[in-house]
Amino acid sequence: MSLFAAIQLAEIVSTIVYTFIGVGLLWVVWKLIDIATPFPVVKEIEEDNNIALAVLIGAVFIAIAIIIAAVILS
Repeated sequence: MSLFAAIQLAEIVSTIVYTFIGVGLLWVVWKLIDIATPFPVVKEIEEDNNIALAVLIGAVFIAIAIIIAAVILS
């Protein structure tokens, strides 16, 4: 019971808010990547099976997520 007593409502609300901020920022980065590339990224990955592009986009998302998490925690 002491575990639940230590959790405060402010912590839960801030976690939810920061989650939405992080997901929103990742969505903005995805849209910027989509606009910046001269070809449709989703078509290249899904239809043309461009594994190198899929790995690159995955690495970019991991890097951006680490940066966003570091900014939120600071």
